[in-house]
Amino acid sequence: MYARKHVIFMSVGFILFFLFGWKGAEFHYTSQNLLIRADQGLQENSLDTSNTGNTVDMNLYLDVRDEIELNYVDLEKAFDDENLLYGSIKGMVGSLDDPYTVFMNPEETKQFEDNLNGSLDGIGAELTVEDGFLKVVSPLKDSPAEAAGLKPGDIIFKIDGEITSEMTLFDAIMNIRGARGTSVVLTIIRENEVDPLEIEIIRDEILIESVTFEMMESDIAYISLNQFTDNTTAEFEEAVREILLNNPKGLILDLRYNGGGYLDIAVEIVSEFIDGYVPAVSMKTRHIAEDEIFYVKNNAKLGTLPLVVLVNNGSASAAEILAGAIQDHKRGIIMGEQTFGKGSVQEVIFLNDGSSLRMTIAKWLTPSGRDIDEVGIMPDRIIELTKEDMLAENDTQLNEALEYLNNL
Repeated sequence: MYARKHVIFMSVGFILFFLFGWKGAEFHYTSQNLLIRADQGLQENSLDTSNTGNTVDMNLYLDVRDEIELNYVDLEKAFDDENLLYGSIKGMVGSLDDPYTVFMNPEETKQFEDNLNGSLDGIGAELTVEDGFLKVVSPLKDSPAEAAGLKPGDIIFKIDGEITSEMTLFDAIMNIRGARGTSVVLTIIRENEVDPLEIEIIRDEILIESVTFEMMESDIAYISLNQFTDNTTAEFEEAVREILLNNPKGLILDLRYNGGGYLDIAVEIVSEFIDGYVPAVSMKTRHIAEDEIFYVKNNAKLGTLPLVVLVNNGSASAAEILAGAIQDHKRGIIMGEQTFGKGSVQEVIFLNDGSSLRMTIAKWLTPSGRDIDEVGIMPDRIIELTKEDMLAENDTQLNEALEYLNNL
């Protein structure tokens, strides 16, 4: 039996301490049998892939393997069945062309688990792969990446002078990580910039608070929600209790640069804003019987408080679930810029040899049935935050939200 981690989460990419996910074990079984066939010299002519109705000619695979065994210059590698197995699986998984579906061998999986269990030193940026390029989804709030000027949408072309397209995703991420106090130089290709940018970032320990809050002018409450983790619900409830003691006349919920997290936590937070037994989000799989609708908990403490939600192109996945539910139920006003557009769900399985596989197992839809994958959520009021505004530390989006609530 394989060890399963039955947690659905909505992480866009890798926050440099790596989240995985998957459900199912078919790939491991198929690849292993494929290798055993070759090892035993069994000359089956085809492999029936019953799920597609196609028949795959296995002679091609066996012919290539024979050529490697006979003529590849590095004899040790040529006969390394473990490398052949993992390489076959990675090639199969890579053929899906899905940046959120990833196989990791035991060594890579252990390094990821070590990162999760220990302190995290790095730059604090959430990454994905898009069209073969390493791309920044969002710098984490108050992280070295944000302080150095890394932006959503930046393409990381080089890491310390090495071209990222020649690295695996694992290698790229491990090259960005490093001990606090050390530096990494990223060569960035940015939209509307003619020449590549070189950004030096000093690594540091990444400490992320899920929730921060304060009372602003004119009795307007402000909550910044940075991620959706196991601690988020408790932190959010504490913030709500403190804020309600101040009898606010409105609330700003800041989801900018929130790259996501757990789906069920997003539903918990939606439930703080929306009353009634209504959908928060739905999940669509390949199998209709496994489709699911997640409903709000019908105990909203902020169900009537005037609300503005701030988003930008670094708001993704679980943040989009929350923004989409508020928009569909007309619970508040969405302001800012179009969101990232990550509408898929992943689960995790750890295989019995120590390897792991994350795989997209579903898409999620907003309560009205919108599929926002690769589209994002369009704000009710589009407010851009220009480079000049950022340099002047003039948060035009936050200012617009304050003005809106003050004028109600």
